[in-house]
Amino acid sequence: MTKSPHIPVMLEEVLQAVEPSDGQIYLDATFGAGGYSRALLESSQCKVYAIDRDPSVAETAAKLAEAFPGRFCWLLGNFGDMIELLAEKGVHSVDAIIMDIGVSSMQIDQSERGFSFRNDGPLDMRMSSDGISAADVVNKFDEEELANIIYTYGEERKSRWVARAIVEYRKTTPITRTSQLAEIVRKVVRGGKDGVDPATRTFQALRIHVNDELGELTKALNSADKILAGEGKLVVVTFHSLEDRIVKQFFQSRSGETRGGSRHLPQNWSNNNAVAADLPTFFLPRRKPILPSPAETRINSRSRSAKMRVAVMSSQAG
Repeated sequence: MTKSPHIPVMLEEVLQAVEPSDGQIYLDATFGAGGYSRALLESSQCKVYAIDRDPSVAETAAKLAEAFPGRFCWLLGNFGDMIELLAEKGVHSVDAIIMDIGVSSMQIDQSERGFSFRNDGPLDMRMSSDGISAADVVNKFDEEELANIIYTYGEERKSRWVARAIVEYRKTTPITRTSQLAEIVRKVVRGGKDGVDPATRTFQALRIHVNDELGELTKALNSADKILAGEGKLVVVTFHSLEDRIVKQFFQSRSGETRGGSRHLPQNWSNNNAVAADLPTFFLPRRKPILPSPAETRINSRSRSAKMRVAVMSSQAG
Protein backbone atom coordinates (compact mmCIF):
# COMPACT_ATOMS: atom_id res chain seq x y z
CA MET A 1 0.00 0.00 0.00
CA THR A 2 2.67 2.49 1.01
CA LYS A 3 5.04 4.06 -1.52
CA SER A 4 7.40 5.44 1.07
CA PRO A 5 11.06 4.32 0.96
CA HIS A 6 10.84 2.59 4.33
CA ILE A 7 8.42 0.03 5.72
CA PRO A 8 6.16 1.42 8.48
CA VAL A 9 6.29 -0.90 11.48
CA MET A 10 3.07 -2.79 12.24
CA LEU A 11 1.19 -0.89 9.54
CA GLU A 12 -1.72 -3.32 9.27
CA GLU A 13 -2.15 -3.40 13.05
CA VAL A 14 -2.14 0.41 13.18
CA LEU A 15 -4.80 0.63 10.48
CA GLN A 16 -6.94 -1.96 12.27
CA ALA A 17 -6.71 0.08 15.47
CA VAL A 18 -7.54 3.41 13.82
CA GLU A 19 -10.25 2.09 11.44
CA PRO A 20 -9.90 4.97 8.96
CA SER A 21 -13.21 6.54 7.96
CA ASP A 22 -14.25 9.21 5.47
CA GLY A 23 -14.39 12.74 6.81
CA GLN A 24 -12.28 12.12 9.90
CA ILE A 25 -9.14 14.00 10.92
CA TYR A 26 -6.01 12.10 11.93
CA LEU A 27 -2.66 13.13 13.36
CA ASP A 28 0.51 11.28 12.35
CA ALA A 29 2.56 12.70 15.22
CA THR A 30 5.90 11.27 14.01
CA PHE A 31 5.82 11.62 10.22
CA GLY A 32 9.26 10.22 9.28
CA ALA A 33 9.07 8.71 5.80
CA GLY A 34 5.31 9.19 5.71
CA GLY A 35 4.22 5.56 5.59
CA TYR A 36 1.40 5.83 8.12
CA SER A 37 0.14 9.11 6.63
CA ARG A 38 0.00 7.67 3.12
CA ALA A 39 -1.76 4.51 4.28
CA LEU A 40 -4.42 6.52 6.11
CA LEU A 41 -4.99 8.75 3.09
CA GLU A 42 -5.28 5.75 0.77
CA SER A 43 -7.64 3.93 3.13
CA SER A 44 -10.34 6.61 3.32
CA GLN A 45 -11.33 10.14 2.34
CA CYS A 46 -9.86 11.50 5.55
CA LYS A 47 -7.59 14.43 6.32
CA VAL A 48 -4.16 13.88 7.86
CA TYR A 49 -1.96 16.32 9.72
CA ALA A 50 1.60 15.19 10.31
CA ILE A 51 4.31 16.48 12.65
CA ASP A 52 8.07 16.05 12.42
CA ARG A 53 10.93 18.04 13.92
CA ASP A 54 13.28 16.98 11.12
CA PRO A 55 13.31 19.57 8.29
CA SER A 56 14.77 16.99 5.90
CA VAL A 57 11.32 15.35 5.53
CA ALA A 58 9.96 18.45 3.76
CA GLU A 59 10.38 16.95 0.28
CA THR A 60 8.56 13.75 1.23
CA ALA A 61 5.77 15.79 2.83
CA ALA A 62 5.45 18.03 -0.24
CA LYS A 63 5.03 15.01 -2.52
CA LEU A 64 2.32 13.60 -0.26
CA ALA A 65 0.49 16.94 -0.20
CA GLU A 66 0.62 16.99 -4.01
CA ALA A 67 -0.71 13.44 -4.26
CA PHE A 68 -3.59 14.16 -1.87
CA PRO A 69 -4.52 17.82 -2.46
CA GLY A 70 -6.38 19.45 0.41
CA ARG A 71 -6.14 16.33 2.56
CA PHE A 72 -2.59 16.38 3.93
CA CYS A 73 -0.67 19.00 5.89
CA TRP A 74 2.82 18.71 7.39
CA LEU A 75 3.80 20.74 10.45
CA LEU A 76 7.45 21.33 11.37
CA GLY A 77 7.96 20.96 15.12
CA ASN A 78 8.05 18.62 18.10
CA PHE A 79 5.12 16.27 18.58
CA GLY A 80 5.00 17.32 22.22
CA ASP A 81 3.73 20.66 20.91
CA MET A 82 0.87 19.08 18.93
CA ILE A 83 -1.85 21.24 20.51
CA GLU A 84 -0.16 24.51 19.59
CA LEU A 85 0.91 23.33 16.13
CA LEU A 86 -2.58 22.16 15.21
CA ALA A 87 -4.21 25.25 16.70
CA GLU A 88 -2.19 27.38 14.27
CA LYS A 89 -4.09 25.56 11.51
CA GLY A 90 -7.42 26.02 13.24
CA VAL A 91 -7.60 22.39 14.36
CA HIS A 92 -8.60 21.72 17.97
CA SER A 93 -9.76 18.11 17.80
CA VAL A 94 -8.67 14.95 15.97
CA ASP A 95 -10.15 11.47 15.66
CA ALA A 96 -6.93 9.49 16.10
CA ILE A 97 -3.28 10.06 16.93
CA ILE A 98 -0.47 7.75 15.83
CA MET A 99 2.97 7.92 17.46
CA ASP A 100 5.95 5.88 16.25
CA ILE A 101 8.56 6.67 18.89
CA GLY A 102 12.29 7.10 18.43
CA VAL A 103 14.62 7.47 15.48
CA SER A 104 13.35 6.57 12.03
CA SER A 105 15.09 4.06 9.78
CA MET A 106 15.45 6.90 7.28
CA GLN A 107 17.56 8.86 9.78
CA ILE A 108 19.63 5.82 10.70
CA ASP A 109 20.40 5.18 7.03
CA GLN A 110 21.77 8.71 6.59
CA SER A 111 25.33 8.34 7.88
CA GLU A 112 25.82 12.10 7.86
CA ARG A 113 23.22 12.38 10.63
CA GLY A 114 25.41 10.42 13.02
CA PHE A 115 22.72 8.15 14.48
CA SER A 116 24.34 4.84 13.58
CA PHE A 117 27.67 3.21 14.35
CA ARG A 118 27.37 0.89 11.34
CA ASN A 119 28.63 3.59 8.97
CA ASP A 120 31.09 6.29 9.95
CA GLY A 121 29.71 9.81 10.14
CA PRO A 122 29.81 12.98 12.23
CA LEU A 123 28.72 12.37 15.84
CA ASP A 124 25.55 14.46 15.66
CA MET A 125 22.28 12.55 16.41
CA ARG A 126 20.05 15.65 16.38
CA MET A 127 16.62 15.02 14.89
CA SER A 128 16.25 18.74 14.29
CA SER A 129 18.94 21.16 13.15
CA ASP A 130 19.49 22.92 16.47
CA GLY A 131 20.53 22.22 20.06
CA ILE A 132 23.47 20.30 21.43
CA SER A 133 24.89 17.38 19.46
CA ALA A 134 26.12 14.02 20.69
CA ALA A 135 29.67 15.29 20.09
CA ASP A 136 28.98 18.18 22.47
CA VAL A 137 27.86 15.72 25.14
CA VAL A 138 30.79 13.29 24.91
CA ASN A 139 33.40 16.04 24.72
CA LYS A 140 32.05 18.50 27.31
CA PHE A 141 30.07 16.61 29.96
CA ASP A 142 31.94 15.37 33.00
CA GLU A 143 32.41 11.68 33.75
CA GLU A 144 29.56 11.38 36.23
CA GLU A 145 27.08 13.12 33.91
CA LEU A 146 28.08 10.82 31.05
CA ALA A 147 27.76 7.71 33.21
CA ASN A 148 24.30 8.76 34.39
CA ILE A 149 23.08 9.40 30.84
CA ILE A 150 24.43 6.09 29.55
CA TYR A 151 22.98 4.15 32.47
CA THR A 152 19.57 5.88 32.59
CA TYR A 153 18.79 6.03 28.88
CA GLY A 154 20.86 3.11 27.61
CA GLU A 155 20.45 0.77 30.58
CA GLU A 156 24.15 0.01 30.14
CA ARG A 157 25.48 -1.82 33.21
CA LYS A 158 29.06 -0.77 32.43
CA SER A 159 28.13 2.88 32.08
CA ARG A 160 30.83 4.10 34.45
CA TRP A 161 33.51 2.18 32.57
CA VAL A 162 32.28 3.62 29.27
CA ALA A 163 32.21 7.16 30.66
CA ARG A 164 35.73 6.78 32.05
CA ALA A 165 37.01 5.51 28.68
CA ILE A 166 35.39 8.46 26.88
CA VAL A 167 36.96 10.98 29.24
CA GLU A 168 40.40 9.38 28.91
CA TYR A 169 40.22 9.31 25.10
CA ARG A 170 39.13 12.92 24.73
CA LYS A 171 42.11 14.16 26.77
CA THR A 172 44.23 13.77 23.65
CA THR A 173 41.74 13.56 20.77
CA PRO A 174 38.27 15.11 20.35
CA ILE A 175 35.53 12.56 19.68
CA THR A 176 33.82 13.78 16.52
CA ARG A 177 32.97 10.62 14.55
CA THR A 178 30.57 7.75 15.19
CA SER A 179 33.34 5.24 14.45
CA GLN A 180 35.53 6.74 17.19
CA LEU A 181 32.84 6.46 19.83
CA ALA A 182 31.84 2.95 18.76
CA GLU A 183 35.43 1.70 19.09
CA ILE A 184 35.83 3.33 22.51
CA VAL A 185 32.74 1.51 23.76
CA ARG A 186 33.66 -1.81 22.17
CA LYS A 187 36.95 -1.86 24.04
CA VAL A 188 35.03 -1.66 27.33
CA VAL A 189 31.83 -3.61 26.64
CA ARG A 190 31.89 -7.06 25.14
CA GLY A 191 29.31 -8.25 22.67
CA GLY A 192 26.53 -10.45 23.96
CA LYS A 193 25.33 -13.81 22.72
CA ASP A 194 22.37 -12.08 21.08
CA GLY A 195 24.66 -10.49 18.51
CA VAL A 196 23.81 -6.92 19.54
CA ASP A 197 26.72 -4.54 18.99
CA PRO A 198 28.26 -3.42 22.31
CA ALA A 199 27.89 0.23 21.24
CA THR A 200 24.11 -0.02 20.82
CA ARG A 201 23.09 1.02 24.34
CA THR A 202 25.51 3.96 24.52
CA PHE A 203 24.36 5.30 21.14
CA GLN A 204 20.73 4.89 22.20
CA ALA A 205 21.39 6.79 25.43
CA LEU A 206 23.07 9.72 23.72
CA ARG A 207 20.35 9.95 21.08
CA ILE A 208 17.59 9.97 23.68
CA HIS A 209 19.38 12.63 25.73
CA VAL A 210 20.24 14.90 22.79
CA ASN A 211 16.64 14.89 21.53
CA ASP A 212 14.91 14.75 24.95
CA GLU A 213 12.91 11.86 23.50
CA LEU A 214 11.34 10.66 26.74
CA GLY A 215 10.43 14.18 27.79
CA GLU A 216 8.79 14.82 24.41
CA LEU A 217 6.95 11.49 24.65
CA THR A 218 5.59 12.38 28.08
CA LYS A 219 4.53 15.82 26.85
CA ALA A 220 2.82 14.32 23.79
CA LEU A 221 0.92 11.75 25.84
CA ASN A 222 -0.32 14.44 28.20
CA SER A 223 -1.48 16.46 25.19
CA ALA A 224 -3.34 13.58 23.56
CA ASP A 225 -6.40 13.54 25.84
CA LYS A 226 -6.78 17.30 25.40
CA ILE A 227 -7.09 17.08 21.64
CA LEU A 228 -8.66 13.69 20.93
CA ALA A 229 -12.36 13.67 20.13
CA GLY A 230 -14.73 11.38 22.00
CA GLU A 231 -13.98 7.74 21.14
CA GLY A 232 -10.78 8.91 19.44
CA LYS A 233 -7.89 6.42 19.23
CA LEU A 234 -4.37 6.87 20.60
CA VAL A 235 -1.97 4.39 18.98
CA VAL A 236 1.63 4.29 20.17
CA VAL A 237 4.43 2.10 18.77
CA THR A 238 7.57 1.86 20.92
CA PHE A 239 10.93 0.16 20.41
CA HIS A 240 12.56 -0.17 23.81
CA SER A 241 11.56 -0.66 27.43
CA LEU A 242 11.99 2.97 28.54
CA GLU A 243 9.45 4.19 25.99
CA ASP A 244 7.04 1.33 26.56
CA ARG A 245 7.20 1.77 30.33
CA ILE A 246 6.13 5.41 30.07
CA VAL A 247 3.29 4.59 27.66
CA LYS A 248 2.10 1.65 29.75
CA GLN A 249 2.07 3.70 32.94
CA PHE A 250 0.28 6.57 31.21
CA PHE A 251 -2.41 4.27 29.81
CA GLN A 252 -2.91 2.56 33.16
CA SER A 253 -3.25 5.84 35.02
CA ARG A 254 -5.51 7.54 32.48
CA SER A 255 -7.77 4.50 32.33
CA GLY A 256 -8.07 4.45 36.14
CA GLU A 257 -6.21 1.15 36.52
CA THR A 258 -3.39 2.48 38.70
CA ARG A 259 -2.19 5.55 40.53
CA GLY A 260 1.35 4.53 41.30
CA GLY A 261 4.48 5.95 39.74
CA SER A 262 7.33 3.83 38.49
CA ARG A 263 10.54 3.36 40.41
CA HIS A 264 12.31 2.87 37.08
CA LEU A 265 11.68 6.42 35.81
CA PRO A 266 13.43 9.68 36.66
CA GLN A 267 11.65 11.82 39.23
CA ASN A 268 10.36 14.36 36.73
CA TRP A 269 8.25 11.61 35.11
CA SER A 270 6.66 10.68 38.40
CA ASN A 271 2.94 10.30 39.04
CA ASN A 272 2.38 13.95 39.84
CA ASN A 273 3.79 15.16 36.52
CA ALA A 274 3.62 12.64 33.71
CA VAL A 275 0.60 10.46 34.33
CA ALA A 276 -1.60 11.93 37.03
CA ALA A 277 -5.32 11.94 36.27
CA ASP A 278 -8.31 12.80 38.43
CA LEU A 279 -10.81 10.84 36.35
CA PRO A 280 -10.31 8.13 33.73
CA THR A 281 -10.23 9.62 30.24
CA PHE A 282 -9.33 6.47 28.28
CA PHE A 283 -10.39 2.86 28.19
CA LEU A 284 -8.07 0.11 27.00
CA PRO A 285 -9.29 -2.41 24.39
CA ARG A 286 -6.57 -4.72 25.71
CA ARG A 287 -4.01 -4.41 28.50
CA LYS A 288 -1.12 -6.22 26.89
CA PRO A 289 0.78 -4.71 23.96
CA ILE A 290 0.29 -5.93 20.41
CA LEU A 291 3.44 -7.45 18.93
CA PRO A 292 4.49 -7.69 15.28
CA SER A 293 3.73 -10.89 13.43
CA PRO A 294 6.51 -13.41 12.76
CA ALA A 295 6.09 -12.67 9.06
CA GLU A 296 6.79 -8.97 9.62
CA THR A 297 9.84 -9.54 11.78
CA ARG A 298 11.31 -11.71 9.03
CA ILE A 299 11.10 -8.96 6.41
CA ASN A 300 11.56 -5.87 8.61
CA SER A 301 14.24 -6.21 11.27
CA ARG A 302 13.29 -2.87 12.87
CA SER A 303 9.96 -4.37 13.93
CA ARG A 304 11.48 -7.07 16.14
CA SER A 305 11.50 -4.97 19.31
CA ALA A 306 8.26 -3.11 18.56
CA LYS A 307 5.26 -2.99 20.88
CA MET A 308 1.98 -1.29 20.04
CA ARG A 309 -0.45 -0.04 22.68
CA VAL A 310 -3.91 1.37 21.99
CA ALA A 311 -6.20 3.52 24.12
CA VAL A 312 -9.63 4.89 23.24
CA MET A 313 -10.89 8.22 24.52
CA SER A 314 -14.11 7.96 26.49
CA SER A 315 -17.06 9.67 24.82
CA GLN A 316 -17.64 11.83 27.93
CA ALA A 317 -14.02 13.02 28.00
CA GLY A 318 -13.99 13.96 24.35
